[in-house]
Amino acid sequence: MAARFDLTAVRKQPVYRLSEKFFGTAPDGTELGFTNAFMIKNGKPFFGISGEFHFSRGTEEQWENKILKMKAAGCNTVSTYVFWNHHEETEGCFRFDGPRNLRRFAGLCKKHGMYLIVRIGPFAHGEARNGGLPDWLYGKPFEVRCCNEGFLYKVRLFYRAIASQLSGLYFKDAGPVIAAQLDNEYMHSAAPWEMTTGISDEWIPAGSDGDAYLLRLKEIAVEEGIVTPFYTCTAWGGAATPVEEMMPMWGGYAYWPWIFRDQVSEHPATPEYFYREYHNSEVPRTYNFEPVYDPQTMPYACCEIGGGMSVSYQYRFRVDPESVDALANCKLGSGCNFLGYYMFCGGSNPRGEHTPYLNESHCAKISYDYQAPIGEFGQIRPGFYRLKSLHMFLKHFSDQLFSLTTVLPEGTRDTDPADTGTLRCAVRTDGKRGFLFLNNYQDHAENRQKTGETIHLETEDRPIVIDRISLAAKESAILPFCMELDGGLHLLYAKAQPLSFCRDGSKTTYYFMVPDGMEAEYVFESGRILKPGPGKLVRNLLHTEERDIEIVTMTREESSRFYELETEGKIRYLWSDDVLYSDGDRIFAESVTDSGITLEPVCCGAGRYTFTIPDFKETEEKRGLLRIDYDGDIGHLFSADGTLLSDNFCNGDVWEAGIQEMGIKPGDVLTLYITSEKRKVRISAVFVTKRIIY
Repeated sequence: MAARFDLTAVRKQPVYRLSEKFFGTAPDGTELGFTNAFMIKNGKPFFGISGEFHFSRGTEEQWENKILKMKAAGCNTVSTYVFWNHHEETEGCFRFDGPRNLRRFAGLCKKHGMYLIVRIGPFAHGEARNGGLPDWLYGKPFEVRCCNEGFLYKVRLFYRAIASQLSGLYFKDAGPVIAAQLDNEYMHSAAPWEMTTGISDEWIPAGSDGDAYLLRLKEIAVEEGIVTPFYTCTAWGGAATPVEEMMPMWGGYAYWPWIFRDQVSEHPATPEYFYREYHNSEVPRTYNFEPVYDPQTMPYACCEIGGGMSVSYQYRFRVDPESVDALANCKLGSGCNFLGYYMFCGGSNPRGEHTPYLNESHCAKISYDYQAPIGEFGQIRPGFYRLKSLHMFLKHFSDQLFSLTTVLPEGTRDTDPADTGTLRCAVRTDGKRGFLFLNNYQDHAENRQKTGETIHLETEDRPIVIDRISLAAKESAILPFCMELDGGLHLLYAKAQPLSFCRDGSKTTYYFMVPDGMEAEYVFESGRILKPGPGKLVRNLLHTEERDIEIVTMTREESSRFYELETEGKIRYLWSDDVLYSDGDRIFAESVTDSGITLEPVCCGAGRYTFTIPDFKETEEKRGLLRIDYDGDIGHLFSADGTLLSDNFCNGDVWEAGIQEMGIKPGDVLTLYITSEKRKVRISAVFVTKRIIY
């Protein structure tokens, strides 16, 4: 296959500041805001990378650990829902204690230099009961999600409580809070009123008041003290988007459990994994992108790139780890300049005061693991490592990416998602230089290795032919062309993805990653060709009159073990089989080891078992994790008094549950109940051990 790109007449995109409604200034003079193409910090492009982490879906003890892991993965922003029914389950009684302590969570974000976006509803969805609305609203003499003053008065009180929690923590106060999202998918989607589920199955309204409703929410938020540099709203599905006042945010998912509410028997291959033009006035609408505004007048920014997905009762699946970074790759290649993932950290629902379970009824009652890059109990998933490599590239090379225009090869807009024989590609360029985006992943379809592919780039200066491109099934890549390196070196193209670089005296080291299936090659404008060859961690040293240039080439697997962490003001480059993260003063290594303990469950009949928690001797540095391997329908784990501690919809994966997080102790007797049990249950335990290495 050969793809051709004519870059000689690339569309020029004017870049200008948005209005002051999209800017804020901190006490030290730091300014944060947006142009029509990208985010800026002190006038310079800033690539926001946001990960969704619901503070109230977990324990306070988990928060800092997960925030540091998010930072190690390259996130610079945390996004979180503030679920109304987690805080005012009883009308007039607001709770911000324990896992509901928004102020403490925001303080931890500030401590570790992470920006915070609060998604304050009032409707949130997020697979929460009633989409986050309290049950008591159902009995009020007014409709919800509309410009009814009775409803808006209750919203005002909720916003007032949030504002009090965040007092002094806004960006204008040197705090981390940079944005507030108002409602969610307004005029697009809703959620069931759970108290009617199984009877009348009544749904909360999606809304019908258009921009006026969102603008009224913003007025109330500002009046109550929620003052942020910018405000956001979700824009997909025809949702209301008052872009004069709010930043429209987009997204996409590879897994669609909601379609199985209608008794769908098979998941289709989704159209998410193609490159499109999301910042082009001449292409105003395309799949999952139908803005009511001129696309070039606002940045293409995402808040919900599927970082995983919650298993529903009707649809059981295991998330492909490659699906997340491949989707992010497609968004980037299509013009995205702000990545936001939903979810980045999984969690567990808090217990309600009146209604014990606060998840939507088609989900597990407690678990909201979401198969996210960071799991419900802080587990690190393969997707974490893949995103870490992608985000490292953005940290060091996004300054060369922001202003580049997307160019697609001809005939790619109408491609069938089931066509996995064609290598999907796009270019972001200014006509002379840029990046080639490649994707060989498609959800719910058979993915195949690509070999012998050729890309023709007709730039303003010269034609470039990149041939013999290979890429493994499910793999994606970003390859540079016409890139200027230190020392006067001009890289014509590389069959390797740049990750990072560092300067030390008269030497500059560049780190590259070779995607699976690809053979590394560096072609310089001078005619020199560098082929590191197969092998691991290959170092090549080049000499110029100005500097020594070292090119370090690593495999995809090695890039997963490659970390760039700061401690005591110094950047350290490390390879480790352990998960590494830093609090700025110390670097921690976290490993999982088999405890050697297999718990023998005692069968009590009909899928019920009991077992005793042994003496794990858990400490701050060592915690236990139960692993339950079973085959059935639903797994429930109960304490001795019958309290549900954890639950799981069987999807063929091992069910994991944190011992400390569940509040159980050595000697406690637990009951495991598995419906429709199909084979013998095996329960084991591992230790998650944290130690300081710097």
